[in-house]
Parts: sequence; structure tokens; C-alpha cells
Amino acid sequence: MTPRASHPDTRADGTYDRDQNYLATRITADGRSGYPVEAGRYRLIAASACPWAHRAIIVRRLLGLEPVLSMGLCGPVHDELSWTFDLDTGELDPILGIARLRDAYLARDPNYLRGITVPAIVDVPTGQVVTNDFKQITLDLSTEWTAHHRTGAPDLYPEKRWAEIDELNEVVFREVNNGVYRAGRATIQSAYQDAFRILFGRLDALSDRLERRRFLVGDTITEADVRLFTTLVRFDAVYYSHFKVNRSTLRSMPTLWAYARDLFQTPGFGETVDLDQAKQHYYRTQAELNPSGIVPAGPADPGWSTPHHREQLGGRPFGDGSPPRPIADGTDHR
Repeated sequence: MTPRASHPDTRADGTYDRDQNYLATRITADGRSGYPVEAGRYRLIAASACPWAHRAIIVRRLLGLEPVLSMGLCGPVHDELSWTFDLDTGELDPILGIARLRDAYLARDPNYLRGITVPAIVDVPTGQVVTNDFKQITLDLSTEWTAHHRTGAPDLYPEKRWAEIDELNEVVFREVNNGVYRAGRATIQSAYQDAFRILFGRLDALSDRLERRRFLVGDTITEADVRLFTTLVRFDAVYYSHFKVNRSTLRSMPTLWAYARDLFQTPGFGETVDLDQAKQHYYRTQAELNPSGIVPAGPADPGWSTPHHREQLGGRPFGDGSPPRPIADGTDHR
């Protein structure tokens, strides 16, 4: 069967291969890439709808970087050109003064032809994107921005656990975070079924891993938990139906469901979740998968705030640290 055209990252054999050619410039404590860590200089551009950007939103909040790294949020629905700032007054980012994230990419490179992705960190004085390397962004927030971490900030990337976290993150990225896309973006049956099998094989393995331990690595929350959470929290509302990964809902996988609720109820996680925006994004912008553009009304609230009993496994979410303070008005975490 000849695969139908659907997405620029879908290959001729019907499999999905995510373009990972990012702007890899880093913001570091010593400024070795030309961009030193400075309070107030940079702006994180994210979108509540996007799982990759959601990681950066969570990490910024857990580390208490709000006073030194401002954040702009794009709306959930974008066109073929770019993410837009339609949530802001006048549909302009109030700090950068631009209507489209594309403008910051073109300020960096007028001939930029790759994807306009979130998260991205923009150098405010020049209006140029510094990096959109989503994997490295959160690691650098943990390791390079330490001078600006809040008192009591958790160590999300403890040096003694780097190898274990890195290995697990790579597997989870390949088979779960990107695995749902590999299933949903496949254009021939065999490619879909391979991705489907690998995805649920890994979810079953993660469930086994979490039966006797509260968190993925060690006894505290780490980068690994953040990366898995942003896929799990979207699973039933989006991926189960939209990407046809319908062997099991998250709610029917008891260990993973309890684990996801544990994180959701941990300060820094649940208040950053917006499943309405996530549904708007996937169902309205991916017309090749949902030509009608109709956004499902369900599922009904599955009970994210119900008891999870994971505390019985021990562990301390923040280790020797403490949770972030509640958001002042309960909603806006920018």
C-alpha cells in the first residue's frame, strides 16, 4: 500500500521520524556559547497545549525561576506558519512585541526553514531565539541556573543519577513520548502496529517498574518523572483516540494511573495542566488526522484529585527541599 501524505516527518515507508535538528545553542552559567545565564534577559516561550513545552513549564515552576525567567504562552491553535500569541492583549507578546513566534526565529536566522517549535528561549534584547532544544533546555534549567533556584528547589537532575536518568529518558522518549506520535502519524498498517506494540510494551514495563517504587529514579521527583508525566496526562484526553493508541486508557492501567495522579497532585504539576488547550491543539491543527476539526467533548473528569495512595511506597517528592509556593490567583503561572 502506498502511504498517504500526512506530515513532513512521515517517511515514504509510512513510519514517523521526528525532525530533531534543533537550534542547540545553550544558555550556561559561564556563557561559553555566548549566552550567559542572566536574570531578566531571557524569555521562555511555551504553550500549555504542547507536551514538549509543558516539561519546561513544570521545571521552571519547580525550580522557582519565575522571577528571573519570564514566560510567554502561545495559544493552542496555530496555522502553517507559526505558533501565535493570541492569548495576549492585542495578540502580541507583551515583552517581545511580536505576533508570531516565527518572528523570533527569523530574527536569529532570516533563512530559517525548519520547524517553529516550542519551547523556545528568546534573548529579549535582540529578539532572537537562542535555543529550541527541548531536551537540553530543562537539563540546563536544573544545572546551569542554580544561582537563581528558589530556596528548597528540588534536585531534578542529581549528578549521581545522570547515567540512569539519561538512559531511561532516551527509552521513554523513543517509545512513549514520541511513541504515541509514531503510532498516530503512521500511514500504513504495519508501521502503526509496530509502534502500537512498542508503546504498550514500554508502558507495561514502566508499570512494573513503578509497582514497588514511587518515582522512576531514586526516591524523589527527577527529570525522568517530568518527561513521562506530560505524555501520561494527555493520554486519555488526546492520544487514546486521536492517535489510535486504544489498547488501554491510562485509567485502566492502575499503577500508571495512580503514579500520574500522585504527580498531578504534587505542587508544580497539576496547576500547569490545561487539557482543554491540549485537545484544541491536536484536534484542530492536525487536519490530516481529524479533517472535521471537531474537538471531542469528553472524556469526563477522570478524577485527577482522587486519592492515589502512592505515599505508602515511601519517597519524598522534593527530597530535602520543599514545594513551590501556590500560584497567587490559582491560575496564571506566568
